[in-house]
Formats: sequence, C-alpha cells, structure tokens
Amino acid sequence: MSGASIEIFATMCAYMALVVCIGIYFSKRANESTENYFLGGRSLGPWIAAMSAEASDMSGWLLMGLPGVAYWCGLSDAIWTAIGLGLGTYLNWLVVAKRLRQYSHIAGDAITIPDFFSNRFKEENKVIMTIAALFILIFFTVYASSCFVTCGKLFNTLFGFKYQTMMISGAVFVIIYTFLGGFLAESASDFMQSIVMIIALCAVVFGGVIAAGGIGAVMENIQAIPGFFEFFGIAVPTVADGVQQLGAAGEPLFGDAGKYGLLTIISTMSWGLGYFGMPQVLLRFMAIRKSAELKKSRRIATTWCVISLLAAVAIGLVGRVLYPASLLTAGDAERIFIVLSQSLFPPVFAGLVMAGILAATISSSDSYLLIAASAFAKNIYQGLIRKDATDRHVMVVSRIILLTIACIGMLIALDENSVIFTVVAFAWAGFGATFGPIMLFSLFWKRTTRAGAIAGMVTGGGMVFIWKLLIKPLGGVFGIYELMPAFLCSCAAILLVSFLSNPPSQEIQKEFEDAKSFVC
Repeated sequence: MSGASIEIFATMCAYMALVVCIGIYFSKRANESTENYFLGGRSLGPWIAAMSAEASDMSGWLLMGLPGVAYWCGLSDAIWTAIGLGLGTYLNWLVVAKRLRQYSHIAGDAITIPDFFSNRFKEENKVIMTIAALFILIFFTVYASSCFVTCGKLFNTLFGFKYQTMMISGAVFVIIYTFLGGFLAESASDFMQSIVMIIALCAVVFGGVIAAGGIGAVMENIQAIPGFFEFFGIAVPTVADGVQQLGAAGEPLFGDAGKYGLLTIISTMSWGLGYFGMPQVLLRFMAIRKSAELKKSRRIATTWCVISLLAAVAIGLVGRVLYPASLLTAGDAERIFIVLSQSLFPPVFAGLVMAGILAATISSSDSYLLIAASAFAKNIYQGLIRKDATDRHVMVVSRIILLTIACIGMLIALDENSVIFTVVAFAWAGFGATFGPIMLFSLFWKRTTRAGAIAGMVTGGGMVFIWKLLIKPLGGVFGIYELMPAFLCSCAAILLVSFLSNPPSQEIQKEFEDAKSFVC
C-alpha cells in the first residue's frame, strides 16, 4: 500500500477499535438478562433512540447504493426513493411509535416483534410467533449479506485487497462486536455512527461541488445528459453486456431519456411503506424509556433522514460530473462515494469520511444479526422447543444462530458483482409487506383477528417472492417495485379473513382499549 493508503487504513482501524471498546463497555450490562441483551431494558433516551434507529435502518446502501443509482441513471429514481423514505420515516414515528411503546408493554411486556404479535392475539400454539420469526430469519440474512458486500467493495476499492477476503473479514468483525454488547452497545455505537455518517455525506457533497466548479457548473453538466436531471424522466446509459459504452472522445454514451410516469413514481415512493414493518426501527420504539420523549425523537430522526438522503442523491449527481466515465457498470457506480472521498480529501480525513461507510455497515449489520438471532432464540427455541430454557441458554442459542446467519450471509455476498441497492430493495420489501400491514392493523383496528394476522403475514411475505420472481419480469405495468403490490395484498388478506373469522375475545379487545390510555 502507498503512504496515503496506510494513513486511510490506520484511521479506519482506529475507528473500528473505538466501536469495539463501546461493545466491551456495555457487555456486562447486556449479559445480565435477555431483556437487556435484546432490548436494552427499555432505557434509550430520545437522541439515541432516534439516531440509532436511522443509522441501523439506512446501512451502507445510503452511502453506496443510493449515490450509485443517482450516478447511473440520474435524479428521478434516487429522489423519488428518497422522498418516499423521508415521508415514511416521519409517519412511522408519528403514527406507530407511541402506540407500539404502550401496547408492547401491555401485551406481556414483549421484547421482540414476534413476541408482540403473539401476545397481542393471545396465542397458545405460537403460530404467529413462528411465522414472524422465520420471515425475520430469511430477510435479515439477505439484509446482512448486503452489508457484507459493502465491506468487501469498500476495502477492495480502497486498497486493492481481494473482495472475498475483505468481505469475510468485515463480517467477522461485526460478529465479534455483536457478540459482545447486544442491543445497548449496538444502540450507543449507532448513535455515534449516525453522526459520522451525516458528516461524511455532507463533507463529500460540499467538497465535490467545489471541485466541480460550483453549483452552476454541476447543473450545466448534468442537464446536458438526456433525462439525467428530470423528475419525470430517466437517463438511459448505452450498455453492452452491462457495461456502459464510451464515445470517440471517451465520454459516456446515453440513449434518449426514458419516461418516468405516475405509476413508477408511486411504485418508487412505496419504499416509505417499508418503515411500518422494519424490526430494527420498531424495536427502538419499544425500547425508548418514556413514550413522552417520542415527539423529540421524531423531529431528530426526520431531520437526520432528510439531510442524509438528499446528500446521498447529490453525491451521485456530482460524481457523474467529476468522474463521468470512471464507473461503467451499475455495480461499479456504487463506488462513487469512495472515489470522491479519496480524490477530494487528505488521507486522514478521507479515512474518517470513509469510516462513515463502515459506520453505516456496522450499525445495520449488527442490528440485523441481533434481531434475527433473537427471533429464533427467544421466539422459536424458548417459545416452542424448550419453554423452560433459562436466560443463559437463550443467549447461547442466539449466538449460535447469529453465527449461522452470518455464514449464510457471507455465502450470498461472495459475488462481488452484487448490486447493494438491489439486494436491500428485496429485503426491504420483504419486511415492509410481511410486518407493515399487520403492525398497523394490530395497533389501530380492534377487529383484527389472529387468523387475519396469519393470512396477512403469509400473503405479504409470499407475494414479495411471487412478484419479484414471476410477475415483475413480465415488464410493463407489472414492472413496479414488489413492495407496493405485496403490501396491498397483505392488507386485503387481513381485512377479508378478519371479517370472515370470529371477532377477537373480550380479553383481547379490552387490552386493545387499555393500550390507548396506558402511560409509560
């Protein structure tokens, strides 16, 4: 490695060491009980709850995936996604947060999402709990793989190390860290990492605009590309075998601008629906110490989210101006944040900026692994297999499952041509359609039945696979993002089956009413 690369590497290693220290600091408290390990004893303050929720939610795709989309095909796809996510963040904190904090306490003091659903409907045979836990295992394994892809691409681009080696090394680091501190360490470090992420995003935007000659020069260049800076059009790179072609002067070639119609906009904005079913965000609602502090958390989370999303989109646009022909595939386009960081800043500061990618990756992957492991250990192992299991047994099993999930995630991430945005989009749709509708109905519709809940989860989760693999390839009106049709199908299933089945018991209905006025 060159001297500059060594400085960048040393800076990033120092950052990783700090994250490990946080894990060690919280390890004793985390291991006192499963409630502390999986939910932090419901002790999060408003700042940590808000910032850790957003950091764990956004992951490496915010710094690599979203800028990559903007770099590859321009403003529209990226900005409508960002608008949907911004609205989804605000509405989730406004509508769901307080009610879930109250209801999860009333419903048997639930500490996981499957726990809450099962307790909400007073299950005896734990069917809802099992289905929810299995979907969490499936989709978080996919999610974790996207984080490992990010690690591999980061170190491969920076230092030329073999992608697979760096991907596995990053995964091992995340596993060790998550083993140590559980939810408290994860939330505390996520707070720190959210600050690193937003500083990194803003620094690269400002540095890139200055290097490009100002906002005027940026606008002039990107408007020269057909459809690149349009809300209702999209740039279409001229590709052969997935590689963008270059003209005689070495400039990237684009075809005529494509249309970006109303249906596509609605489909893209449906990313926001995913928030209602995101376990890593919903758990922060359950873990905040007082429901009265959620209003402050909502403002913090929404502000952070909007600034970060807009900065990520801007990075892709500015990157196309500065490096128009450097990244010639959709997968390579996701490296634009790294390329800009290396070129714009001195090595030490570049290392701090790129620690933002590590921050995003660590903050998300530890959440994904911990929630997936808790879903199996707490809900399937203790809930079904061994009901008399002690806290110690549950935590041992959770760590075994955590390791297993990480290994499967690494296998999925072995392909260095994986597009982070695509991997995340599928897992996001899975959670949004499986848990989003039933979460909203469980919290706000007293007539929701256990049978309706089961039908909604199975329909939503199953439709994500069906639409993605069988219907979406048909193209045309069927080419929309799978989250929206799957979400609507889940809602329809909950309504239909709930009306066809017997009303909930008086006990369940009374608990529903109690949750409205419960103060915590």
